Amino acid sequence: MIGGGPAMSEVYRLTRQVAPSAATVLLLGETGTGKELIARAVHELSPRASGPFIRVNCGALSESLLESELFGHVKGAFTNAMENRTGRFEAAHGGTIFLDEINSMSYTLQVKLLRVLQEQEFERVGDSKTIRVDCRFVAATNRDLQDEIEAGKFREDLYYRLNVVPIYLPPLRDRAEDLAALLDHFVKRYAAANGRSVPKIADSVIAALQAYAWPGNVRELQNYVERAIVLCTGELVTLDLFPPHVRGLAPIRLSRVKSGGITTLCSELVTLGLLKAGDETTNSHEQVMSLIEKELILQVLRSCQGVQTKAATKLGINRNTLHKKIDDYQLESEAR
Repeated sequence: MIGGGPAMSEVYRLTRQVAPSAATVLLLGETGTGKELIARAVHELSPRASGPFIRVNCGALSESLLESELFGHVKGAFTNAMENRTGRFEAAHGGTIFLDEINSMSYTLQVKLLRVLQEQEFERVGDSKTIRVDCRFVAATNRDLQDEIEAGKFREDLYYRLNVVPIYLPPLRDRAEDLAALLDHFVKRYAAANGRSVPKIADSVIAALQAYAWPGNVRELQNYVERAIVLCTGELVTLDLFPPHVRGLAPIRLSRVKSGGITTLCSELVTLGLLKAGDETTNSHEQVMSLIEKELILQVLRSCQGVQTKAATKLGINRNTLHKKIDDYQLESEAR
């Protein structure tokens, strides 16, 4: 893991403290924040480090396939079950099983998982023989499980059984102090992978990347750094090597404006009451686009309850750009 700011230091502290125990760990955080890395750290720092580390992505399989994957099956249990198969719980015996995207598991499978958590026993699909296992459970989710409980999608008793020691992984936008170290790490990694010398990073790059909201978190940063290294032709990584929206330049999408062009767009604005009749021919292109931009920012701010970080992410611009536009369009009353 890269980063030594206060948020990540707390993650490291909790990880080291809980790893030697047998407690179930629930990893919480947005996509791309490094939940699997922490799951592996919990395993490697535990007395089970010499045992297997088994990862299961619960969101990647259908209910029937996931059940067979977790519990295994016996020959003839269903069509194409030509032989007995060992499930992931058995494979994790003596080690750790990491259940990623646990919120994607069906209600029926949640009941069966609860039994394994409580009793450390289960039956293979199509078999009546009970199998006992000894494995450590680590689960992860990018959803608020309490919201899922209220929506009837997640069992409350399973939530309390999983939530023994929760570890929250902060999003990248809340740990800007770690961005320079992450950037340096990925630049060195992809320079080596592409067989080239390690380029320097322009000062403007770090400042601009710290202002971006990073909805994809560290995984998104990693992908864009790889892109920058591939496109870099000199010895300096510059801001123009990153996508426009990362630089605060939202891409212009005109696909919805068909053959009528700006005239059609103006007519639609009149119909919506956003432009007065007769003004569509006198308003310049810039004025019309400003009107559209203002209305779009207003609606997004309202949908995000005025939270600028969320609004900037939805709009595909960084927070500084959004803040300036809020000032320009006098939308301060809608923002907080």
